[in-house]
Amino acid sequence: MAQYCEFHYGQRYFEVPNYPQRCAELCLSFMEGRASTRALDLGCAVGRSTFELARGFASVTGVDFSARLIETACGMKEEGCIRYSLPEEGELVSRHERRLADLGLEHTANNVTFHRENAQDLPSDFTDYHLIFAGNLIDRLADPGGFLTAIHKRLNPNGLLAITSPYTWLTDFTPRGNWIGGYLRNGKPVWTLDGLEELLSPRFTLLENVHQIPFVIRETQRKFQHTVAAMTVWERK
Repeated sequence: MAQYCEFHYGQRYFEVPNYPQRCAELCLSFMEGRASTRALDLGCAVGRSTFELARGFASVTGVDFSARLIETACGMKEEGCIRYSLPEEGELVSRHERRLADLGLEHTANNVTFHRENAQDLPSDFTDYHLIFAGNLIDRLADPGGFLTAIHKRLNPNGLLAITSPYTWLTDFTPRGNWIGGYLRNGKPVWTLDGLEELLSPRFTLLENVHQIPFVIRETQRKFQHTVAAMTVWERK
């Protein structure tokens, strides 16, 4: 939990920009000149991207399957701050407080809501969005193909679907038969972008090809994860 809090609201490491903030900035730039009233943030974790999207949307709904993550996001919305302890070395920790006001996001709190839901089984009223952002989500779903072939139902015509992922396909999350990329088919490699195009092209047009977005997750003061996610943006036909 502390890793997520620091990843979303903490300091930058190794001069890598804040990932949820950067993703939201890109999404908002793609929405320029388009209707931008309602947005859905799937896999929102502790909520930074949801608040950031509310800089440009009147209403943003953040969704995550984890109750603890959603509780933290709700705490940030309701109190304007969160507190957490970061591992430093062994049993030693440091204590931190992060505030929306310090990030220039205090005005967005009234425009966001958070819900604990399954991205693959959302309530029927989660629809009519101008933007759906699926951040680091598809390679953690049991059935990403089912998700991708149905997501258009929740998006307005000409609305945008922005997907980010490092494409780390693991059987811990997704059965091997449900991978949409990262395997050989008839001796030829199938990349995740190939799978995305195959599944989305009947109802979407690829608007923005791959953007490479790095991110750093702090584990301790001397141990970090450095990952690069790919972002693609799709316009509903």
